[in-house]
Amino acid sequence: MDELFRKQVFEVIRLIPPGRVTFYGAIAKAVGYPNHSRHVGNVLRNYGDDFPAHRVCNSSGRITASCLQAFTIKLYREGIEVVDGRIVDYKNIFWNPIEEL
Repeated sequence: MDELFRKQVFEVIRLIPPGRVTFYGAIAKAVGYPNHSRHVGNVLRNYGDDFPAHRVCNSSGRITASCLQAFTIKLYREGIEVVDGRIVDYKNIFWNPIEEL
């Protein structure tokens, strides 16, 4: 994807409040590419240490990033419980960028 797509994805992810999570497809839809959730995942291969990538999971609430342990710790610090790679109470803490931006 192009640089504009990458910038838009990063902008949306930066807006996810602490203690909330969203999924790749919701971000893709929010930036105008509803069928590009994998591209969102690809954009997330390179980001800074302070970037909240840990707040993005798949549509069933699973952490699919290769850094499961690090993301689990970051989410725990925000009050989010993760059990066996799945975010507990996912539906209640889901942040929908289309509705909340």
